[in-house]
Amino acid sequence: MNNRFEDRVVLVTGAGSGMGRAVALRLAREGAALALWGRRAAPLQQVADEIAATGGRALVHPCDIADPAAIARGLDVLMAEFGALHGVFANAGHLGAFTPLSEVAPEAFDELVRVNLIGTQQTVAQCLARMGAGAALINASWTAGAVMPGTGAYAATKAGLAAITRVFAVEAGPRGQRVNAISPGVILTPMAAQVLDTDLSRRLSDHTPLRRNGQPGDVAGTAAWLLSDDAGFVTGQNIVVDGGFTLGGVLR
Repeated sequence: MNNRFEDRVVLVTGAGSGMGRAVALRLAREGAALALWGRRAAPLQQVADEIAATGGRALVHPCDIADPAAIARGLDVLMAEFGALHGVFANAGHLGAFTPLSEVAPEAFDELVRVNLIGTQQTVAQCLARMGAGAALINASWTAGAVMPGTGAYAATKAGLAAITRVFAVEAGPRGQRVNAISPGVILTPMAAQVLDTDLSRRLSDHTPLRRNGQPGDVAGTAAWLLSDDAGFVTGQNIVVDGGFTLGGVLR
């Protein structure tokens, strides 16, 4: 494993499980010092312990991104510990219940907007304000460009993140800051397990050209590349990592 992130500090939100955990561990293996954020301390500490066991360094800081003031406090702690910030994977989000869009209650929509859209926007905005040249990566979703019934409210917030990514990229580019998004397909995370029963999971994998659903580690390599200098001329892009699920071809 190379050391693309040696002497780099990267913040990962939603780092206690799923894609956040996988990306944090990948970045640590490539030399990054990590700031791990999430709402619960115990899963974050488990990830930090894994990183420490391989000689890495990680700072655990419970933080709810739905609170902009909590983001600011968390960044104060990060800067006091590391003295710099070079990248952020804005991964934290909320799926909500599978509900037909016509039946989504306003308060359920509000929660998704508050966490997925505003929380991510505030995370990236406040990180960019603390960085010099660096990279931000937003976790969007394949549902922003394709349809899965029941996820309409969630997909709307993720489509908003795709737009936010492009605007951030244009506004931050002159400062040497890159902003991209990643749109994972069907990834078998603990959050996905809340809504995917065995039959639905099988039907989704059968629709995928690679004939399987994704694992968190399938996202980690692409995320690390986009946060690294290897993607130094890539900004404003939304990279889909879905095993071909959204291609829509006729399967043989």
